[in-house]
Amino acid sequence: MNFILLLIIGIEIAFWLVIGAGLIIRYVFQMPRLGLFFLALTPILDLVLLVAASVDLMGGARATTAHAIAAIYIAVSVVFGKQMIRWADERFRYYIMRQGNKPPRLYGYAYSWKYFKDWVKHVLAYVLGTGLLWGVIFLVNNADRTEALSGTIKLWSLIVVIDLVISITYFIWPREAKYKEEIHE
Repeated sequence: MNFILLLIIGIEIAFWLVIGAGLIIRYVFQMPRLGLFFLALTPILDLVLLVAASVDLMGGARATTAHAIAAIYIAVSVVFGKQMIRWADERFRYYIMRQGNKPPRLYGYAYSWKYFKDWVKHVLAYVLGTGLLWGVIFLVNNADRTEALSGTIKLWSLIVVIDLVISITYFIWPREAKYKEEIHE
């Protein structure tokens, strides 16, 4: 298995372990500053991945889909990272610590707008991620070695368009509660 792919898997596992540790330290051990320190380590994981992928490619490696996924991972982490941590924090606080309010489920146009805002963030991640990919393509300056990166840009472009279409459908057919009780929770 490709080193970069293993590193991505390891960093994803480390990402959730750091978040879990940060939340446990923050709420269970009542040490909010130390918990925040752990939560703040997540961008360092992205930096490790960026440096490793760059060193690998600049050292003459042929770009693989794993290298492209590294750029996607970094971009999504930068754009959605705070939102993912907030999501985990709300659920940990409610379901584990039994504190605070139950995280709300959105329906109707509230869900449509939330999904659309997430699509806009997806576009930001796309711009950042494809910027990284184009930067690597430019620096390596060898189309044969960076073919996987170009292919990933094309695929991701299609995915962004499909995600927009899905976003629009939620305005046409808004998401409804499965059960009438869920509306009153």
